[in-house]
Amino acid sequence: MPSLFKPHHWRRWLALAAALVLIVVSGKWAEQRELQAKTLTLRQASAAHVLGLRGLVEKHDFLPYAAARHPDVQNLLHTPHDAALQARVNHYFAGLQTTTGAAALFLVDTAGLTLAASNWNLPSSFVGQSYHQRPYFEDAVHGRRGLFYGLGLTTGQSGLFIAEPVHTPQGILGVLVVKISLEPLERSWMRGAYPVVLRDSRGIVFLSAVSDWLFHSTKPVPAADLQWISAHSQYGARTRFDILPWKTATSSDTPAFVLQAPIQGRSTDFLALDTPLPELGWTLTVTEDMREVHQARRLAHALATLAVALLLLGVLYWRLRDRRFAEQQAARLELEHRVEERTRDLQEAHAFRQAMEDSLLVGMRARDPEGKIIYVNPALCAMVGYSREELMGRRPPYPYWHPDDLEKQARESDDALQGRAAPHGFESRIRHKDGHDVITMVYTAPLIDAAGVRRGWMSSVVDITAQKQAEARQRDQEVRLQRSARLASVGEMASTLAHELNQPLMALSNFAVAARTLANCDAPELLTGALDDIIEQAKRASEIVKRVRALINPQRADYASLAIDSVIAHAETLLKPELDRYGVTLQLVSSDTTAQVRGDRVLLEQVLVNLIHNAVQAMQDQPRHRRTIVLSSERAGPGVRIAVSDHGPGIPADQIDQVFAPFFTTKPDGLGLGLNICRTIIEAHGGSLTVENRADGGAIFSFTLPTAP
Repeated sequence: MPSLFKPHHWRRWLALAAALVLIVVSGKWAEQRELQAKTLTLRQASAAHVLGLRGLVEKHDFLPYAAARHPDVQNLLHTPHDAALQARVNHYFAGLQTTTGAAALFLVDTAGLTLAASNWNLPSSFVGQSYHQRPYFEDAVHGRRGLFYGLGLTTGQSGLFIAEPVHTPQGILGVLVVKISLEPLERSWMRGAYPVVLRDSRGIVFLSAVSDWLFHSTKPVPAADLQWISAHSQYGARTRFDILPWKTATSSDTPAFVLQAPIQGRSTDFLALDTPLPELGWTLTVTEDMREVHQARRLAHALATLAVALLLLGVLYWRLRDRRFAEQQAARLELEHRVEERTRDLQEAHAFRQAMEDSLLVGMRARDPEGKIIYVNPALCAMVGYSREELMGRRPPYPYWHPDDLEKQARESDDALQGRAAPHGFESRIRHKDGHDVITMVYTAPLIDAAGVRRGWMSSVVDITAQKQAEARQRDQEVRLQRSARLASVGEMASTLAHELNQPLMALSNFAVAARTLANCDAPELLTGALDDIIEQAKRASEIVKRVRALINPQRADYASLAIDSVIAHAETLLKPELDRYGVTLQLVSSDTTAQVRGDRVLLEQVLVNLIHNAVQAMQDQPRHRRTIVLSSERAGPGVRIAVSDHGPGIPADQIDQVFAPFFTTKPDGLGLGLNICRTIIEAHGGSLTVENRADGGAIFSFTLPTAP
């Protein structure tokens, strides 16, 4: 039998083996080269998509921060029921939505309730809706910037939500939210030749050119994550996310991977590349068809089998290479064109952002870490009277600092540059270039760049001069009103006090006549007694006049530190005959016998006598065993509370708000001035007088007095 390993035979086997090796190596080499070219194309496509995504977000990034500083927005959080103010904010949001192209803007209070929205006039209005369960609301209400993608609770339409806390001098009073729709981006992907996928940090696809892949996951979603998604309604009512029908294989030579997935019922191989977006917590996947890679490998195999036609193989190879180069050039030109378009969009977005900053009513000032001014807007220039050129590059002290407050403003500037500025802002007086003073509120926050590095400090400056002037006018008006009220109270007391003065004056007259008679009768002892009575009645009249003067001007009152128990005891002594006459028991209850108040003894005794006298009259028709008045005193915070409680019929519900009004009385012969005078006396002592009905019958009149220091 002839041997298979004759010299010419083994050379054939060697040539065949070499040809096979050449075929395999050329196929592998062509495949890797095509993979690298495809990977480069994928990188460029991914860069373009990432640029588009970031451009869309950055276009609206400053919008919630700027809109949250609008005075009407902050005022609406203080007065959420002001319909006119709500209408202005609604129209303001609608104008911003039209100008910026945002899907929606809305304002939420700290309870999560929407107060105003750009779509207030649509059936799907956000106004009145609660978004307290949304993560962006939870982040913003705690002072952090919120960023969240999900389906809308009201409209059911998906979008990216950017939330910003609304800072006021009283703290965070609400959250301003901007919704950005990614549907135009998704539609552009659907028009592309190859699938593009965007998934969240859990691997769930929420944006895709292939609708069958939506709301599927690349991996099983843990139960805790499913619970979080359901609690926050991120993807509507969905409670499960099936695994994507993908099969993947990694490549050791490129960052791309081979993805096998069904498209319209047919299994298709793609070359895919993942690009993380850490600032958004997303992953972008772009794909290219693998058919050209397979075709390159098959073509290399075919060319290698034609070893006898090396020249033809070379020509075909160079033609293939030239064609690939031309395709890459075309793709590169297309990519450059798309990058130019994205750059132009970013420039337009920057111009719009600049125009929006220039139109703000709030002054904006940015400084580097050393305090050098690196940005001012027109509102700040108008506020201080200096041009942008005069302020840019200036370091402390700034030309608009008030000459009387230089030390204070230097200290506040150092605190801000050291990161110690109060989050609720601080008040600062500045000097306008023309010489007049301007009162401002300054809010300072870190200036963070796109890489998350702090580059300085941004300050919002609000002109509150008009507000301060209005507050001063209001205080002056309140002082005048208080004095007018005291004068009015004196007028109300006039008729009652005239009666009280009449008695000592008549007694003075009678004692004077008696004294003149006794002077002619040589009775010195009787004359001395009559003169003593005249002196006593004159003192009584003087005390009554002194009370009137004290109510007109409390500074003239004879205020002293008094033991409240001694005042109560003296009032009991004055009323003892009346209590015995009507069979009324006065029960004294004191939890602190050492309590001291500052006041006029006579006036406070007059209040107690009046209240106890009213209680006695209220119980005239009660059985004798119910005729008990409880007079109690106890500590109440920084003051002392004195209460007079009776067992009478109480006060009708429709009259309880009128008992302190002047000339209101339920007595046939009453003037209706007693309780009004009592309230005036208590308020002059810095306290308050109130009334309430007892559950088991009767009324309780109580008043508080501040304790003596």
